Amino acid sequence: MKQWQLIFAVLLVSLLSAFGGYQLHQHLKGDKKSEVVKAIHSPTAPESVIGTTVEDFSLSDSNGELRRLSEWKDKVIVLNFWATWCAPCREEIPAFVELQQHYESKGLQFIGIALQEADEVRGFMEEFNVNYPSLVGGDEVIQAAKRLGNDIGALPYTVIIDTGGEIVFTRRGPLSKTDAESIIKTLL
Repeated sequence: MKQWQLIFAVLLVSLLSAFGGYQLHQHLKGDKKSEVVKAIHSPTAPESVIGTTVEDFSLSDSNGELRRLSEWKDKVIVLNFWATWCAPCREEIPAFVELQQHYESKGLQFIGIALQEADEVRGFMEEFNVNYPSLVGGDEVIQAAKRLGNDIGALPYTVIIDTGGEIVFTRRGPLSKTDAESIIKTLL
């Protein structure tokens, strides 16, 4: 290796190390909640609703009772838009059941929002021992999803709302238990 190539390689490694150190420093000194959320945020998530306050809305639950989102104010809310025919939705729900059980006493509330009618989801909820409410509907569910940033109708679609009613995270597609728990823990 020629001397100029060696000098260039050393300079390049030094520059990359300095940049990496700067990024690490910024990460460690920044707001932990926003850094964790940014670190695991999906590149396909709709950024336009992050930081906005959720408007109250109502949908019927799987028992036919009209429920308002404001019933769960002052809690960390995880809204999960799903359907029984959606394979990725079916895969993530058992993890959500576990997280609801583990963090409910600390102020967490999962709310499923199914793009189906009540009679289509009741059996699924029993089979999977879903321990959180599931709201249901057709066009009104689609409209709620759009207002919350899901303008392409993706399923599953998850929105995490902090205790002040602000949207802090969205994900089109499946959300792993690890990623969900990382965000939830920073908010409780």
